[in-house]
Amino acid sequence: MTEPQLPDLRAALADVVAIPVTPFGADGTVDEKAQRALLRRLIDGGIVTLTPNGNTGEFYALTPEERRRAVELSAEEAAGAATVVAGVGHEVPTAVAAAQHARDAGAQLVMVHQPVHPYVSQDGWIDYHRAIADAVPGLGVVPYIRNPLLGGGTLAQLGALCPNVIGVKYAVPDAARFAAFARDAGLDRFVWIAGLAELYAPSYWAGGATGFTSGLVNVAPAVSLTMRDALRAGRYADAMRTWEQIRPFEELRAAHQSANNVTVVKEALASLGLCRRDVRPPSRTLPAEQRAEVAALVAGWDA
Repeated sequence: MTEPQLPDLRAALADVVAIPVTPFGADGTVDEKAQRALLRRLIDGGIVTLTPNGNTGEFYALTPEERRRAVELSAEEAAGAATVVAGVGHEVPTAVAAAQHARDAGAQLVMVHQPVHPYVSQDGWIDYHRAIADAVPGLGVVPYIRNPLLGGGTLAQLGALCPNVIGVKYAVPDAARFAAFARDAGLDRFVWIAGLAELYAPSYWAGGATGFTSGLVNVAPAVSLTMRDALRAGRYADAMRTWEQIRPFEELRAAHQSANNVTVVKEALASLGLCRRDVRPPSRTLPAEQRAEVAALVAGWDA
C-alpha cells in the first residue's frame, strides 16, 4: 500500500472531522446496512474526514471485532472520497494492533483516545503515544487530549520524537488554555482540531484551530459545513448564527456531564428515520417525554 502524504493528511484534519455513530439493530448487534448508509450520507453531504471509533461511535461499548469492522466499513465507503481517521486506544498492545489493522484496512490516520489509566504521568503519556506512532510510521497520528494538566511542552517532545504525529484533537473546555497549550506545543507544528465540536469551534478557531470534530454532522452535514465555511472566511458573525441555531441541541448533549452525548444524536437520527435510537450501556436512550423536543430541534435543519 502506498504510504500517505502527510501534507494531504494535514489538510484533511483542517476540516469538519466527523465522528460517525454506530447504529444497532433490534437484536443489539451493529446494523451494518444502516452503518454504511449513514457513512454514505456523510460523504454524499460533502464530509471528507471520518473518524470511526470515536466517542460518538460508542468506542468503549464496542467489542474488538466491532471496532475493526467499523474501520473496514468506513474505509470501503470512503475509498477515493474521504480520509479515514481510525480511533484506537486501551492498553498499548491493543492500541498498536488496532492501529496496524487500521493501516491494513485503508485508514490514513489514527486518533489515539485519551488514556483512561488512573495514573498518567507526562513522560508515560509520551511513551504511550510514541509506541503507537512508531508502530505505524506511514500513518498520521492524532492524540486526543482531554487532560487539562497535560503541558504543551509534553506534546512538543512527542512531536520531536514522532514526525507522524501531525494533528491534535484538543478537548479541554477552556479556550484560553487551548490557545496557550497550542503555542507552547508549536502552533504551526500540528493541525489543531477543536475537539469539543461546533459550540467550541469559533473560540478555538480564534486561538489557532483550523478544524473541529462533530457528532451533530451525522444529523445535518450542511449545518456543520456552513459553520466551517464561515470560520474559514473569517465571518465570525455568520459562524455564530449557526452556533445559535445548534446551541439547544448541543446543550442537550452536554447536560449531566454529557450523559446524553450519543443518545441525542441517535434520537435525532431516529426522528429522521435513519437508524434506531438504541445505545449501549453506560449510555441510555432518551426518555419518551424528551424525544419530541429533539425531533422539533432538527426538523427544520438542512441535511
